[in-house]
Amino acid sequence: MRKKIYSKFDKKEITALPPVVFTGRIISIISPKETDKAVDYLLAADILGVDTETKPAFHRGEQHQVCLLQVSTRDTCFLFRLNHTGITPAIKRLLEDTTVKKIGLSWHDDLRALKARESFTPGLFIDLQDVVSQLGVQDLSLQKLYANFFQQKISKRQRLSNWEAPVLTDKQKQYAAIDAWSCINLYEEIARLKRTHDFELVEEQEPATAAGVVAENH
Repeated sequence: MRKKIYSKFDKKEITALPPVVFTGRIISIISPKETDKAVDYLLAADILGVDTETKPAFHRGEQHQVCLLQVSTRDTCFLFRLNHTGITPAIKRLLEDTTVKKIGLSWHDDLRALKARESFTPGLFIDLQDVVSQLGVQDLSLQKLYANFFQQKISKRQRLSNWEAPVLTDKQKQYAAIDAWSCINLYEEIARLKRTHDFELVEEQEPATAAGVVAENH
């Protein structure tokens, strides 16, 4: 049976979906000396998922540097607490690596934030927003894409939590790991569907405005 995906996934449908759970290891890196072994481990993988978090700003003029870099294999996610470690030579080596695919979403923005901490030349990164449109999918958010391709819900409840807290909660760690790890799943599923054409794209139209009627009749 061919997989059904939608050009635009209805956000109202997400609420009823089962939640995504990361069942692998989550390892927090809080000192510079820990970064070397973590990066060696990660660069031995064939693919990585990446994401970042920044403490939210709630007041005018308030700004914070990116404070968390999460990098995941298929079963292990490292949380680099950049507000404790800074971007060490090992982390810079990871960011500049050109041998292992690193998959993110809206990663161009993350790179800009990371470069604000430390200048580096980005290595082999692939942004899901640059590849998903090749299947005719117009959604660009991680939550909508994961619901569309896997019929599961990524909770966003921790997004505005304090990512510079002395100790991250289990819910924060789970959220951060899922955001990185899910990028691997999406990339590999998109690649599989592109290769096999084993899917049916359901074109979701905009509400019936005049423009929408024209599009339907085209």
